Amino acid sequence: MIRFVPRERTPVWLTLAVSVGAGIAALLLTAVPLALSGAPVLSAFRLMVEGAAGSGFAFAETLTRATPLIFTGLAAAIAFRARLWNIGAEGQLYAGALATVALGAGLLELPPALLVPVVLVGAALAGAALLLVPVFFKMRFGADEVVVTLLLNFVMLLFVQMMLEGPMKDEMALGWPQSAPVLDEATLPKLVSGLRLHWGLVLAVICAVALHVLITRTVWGFRIRAVGENARAARYAGLPVGKAMALVGLLSGGLAGLAGASEVAGLKGYLTADLSPGFGYAGIVVATLANLSPLGVIPAAIFIAGVFVGADSMSRAIGVSNYLADLVVALSLLSVLIGGLLARFRIVFVRRETA
Repeated sequence: MIRFVPRERTPVWLTLAVSVGAGIAALLLTAVPLALSGAPVLSAFRLMVEGAAGSGFAFAETLTRATPLIFTGLAAAIAFRARLWNIGAEGQLYAGALATVALGAGLLELPPALLVPVVLVGAALAGAALLLVPVFFKMRFGADEVVVTLLLNFVMLLFVQMMLEGPMKDEMALGWPQSAPVLDEATLPKLVSGLRLHWGLVLAVICAVALHVLITRTVWGFRIRAVGENARAARYAGLPVGKAMALVGLLSGGLAGLAGASEVAGLKGYLTADLSPGFGYAGIVVATLANLSPLGVIPAAIFIAGVFVGADSMSRAIGVSNYLADLVVALSLLSVLIGGLLARFRIVFVRRETA
């Protein structure tokens, strides 16, 4: 007979082993459909690694892909720590992207030193505003934020499509539904000349470090953790639960909004309805792999980005569908959930007593 006994304390090494083991287990499980498809498994994985980090250009592409994932991973991590189940980072990303275009495509005429910060703050506020609506309904009426944030994703995407077909449509795009390009003064500079990697990556890393300090070294971080552990007990102890949840909403939505700003102002230069291939949803996997650690989000995002970039390269080389990357991400999430269960509980074998 098997029993699950809660651990009094989960060792740090076990937490790290769960995240690393989840990635390895996902890759090993992916080898099964690869082999069934007739593809050379070892060659496929080698091509994935080379496509993601086999050269300076490849690794720069992986970091570029990881930039929005760091933002959305941080958005999910801080929200989930407070048990605010934000499934709406995708919509908040588009809200931030829309604000970036609205502010950076000619509405304001400022030098880059002023326009870039204004655009980034505007994008963060747009993402935060979209999340504060579900937070308000959760705190005031007990509404399920999972449903509200998820549905707001579709509402926001439809709103973006309406704006791109209407008042924000670029007349020079030959009928293609896209926004006017942002001004050069509102563009995030490139980190390396000739590559797509931009300063959004630096901003994402700074946000991860700042969020780590907030959670582990400040009073507000303690309040957020307390609310996440037990909101009723925190309220009974006199902690301002409502203010803590509002702060979490501002931070989570703002970080997701910055993901949209980084994609528009740092990479594409304009907004289209297919700006995000699912960065908001992938951020949940990133946060889970990182065990909700802000610093752990960085390597987790690079891993997920490397899987996507490497799978694209591998699919072109040996003719295997690049949807393999989605399979790896899904298996990573499943593996880390199973690993998290083993980290929180010890498996005890109990001999069944016979009469």
